[in-house]
Amino acid sequence: MMLHTLLIVLISDQVLTQIWLLLPKLLVAIAILVLTRFAIRLVSRVMTKTLSRTEATLRKFLIQAAETSTLIIGVIAALNALGIQSTSLVAVLGAAGLAIGLAWRDTLSHFAAGVMLITLRPFEVGDLIEAAGVSGLVDAIGIFSTTIITPDYIKIMVPNAQLFNGTLKNTTTLKIRRVDVTVDLGEICLNEAKKYSLDTTIYELLQLIKTHPLVLKEPAPSCLVKAISPKSTVLSLRPWCQSQYYEQVRSDVQKLVQEWWWRSAKSWEANDIKAPSD
Repeated sequence: MMLHTLLIVLISDQVLTQIWLLLPKLLVAIAILVLTRFAIRLVSRVMTKTLSRTEATLRKFLIQAAETSTLIIGVIAALNALGIQSTSLVAVLGAAGLAIGLAWRDTLSHFAAGVMLITLRPFEVGDLIEAAGVSGLVDAIGIFSTTIITPDYIKIMVPNAQLFNGTLKNTTTLKIRRVDVTVDLGEICLNEAKKYSLDTTIYELLQLIKTHPLVLKEPAPSCLVKAISPKSTVLSLRPWCQSQYYEQVRSDVQKLVQEWWWRSAKSWEANDIKAPSD
């Protein structure tokens, strides 16, 4: 019993001695990590100022890469302070290379995809895109993921590999965009005897949307017959606008068409034509 107690005391003394010897190194390592945190902030501010005239997409990517590099350097310095040499760390990582490679496979693929996104530029910061089941404005392209702000102002982080390897729809790259508005006329233009022809309707609708200040004169708006049946005529009204005004123009054109229906109601009633229910 006394021997057991003596062993416990000796082991406790050895543990305390090791902790006491390790404490200075531990404090230095903690100090390095704290300084690393401040260094990351400093690097971010300096890079932001230095790259102020650089294109936003590349600027944000480089800043995040610099921050990550600073963090890695700080962690390695802290490990060295604890007595773990970087050469030993590399040897351990090399020995466990296969396991680490499998564990980091997705992370490395996201990094590679981030580099390709910056190089090929399928989209840039500020573009409106649809990809990986997400639609919104690109806020930042990082080294591992891309930040997208949805129309209802939700921040979503999408892994770069999903954006690069999947189908991507960029509605901003081309500066202009066509707005397609479906107009169901019902039976308005089916009876020539009532003097309300399809050509007249198309002409009126085209003149109507040309009055909108955001509808472009070139390419000129068009109106095509999308479908026709014994009880209905469906038109596709197609004005063009600047890409950034797409949603506004689409909404406004639908309002104009609705108002045109209301104004024309009296004419339809006079000719005994049933107005569209939509």
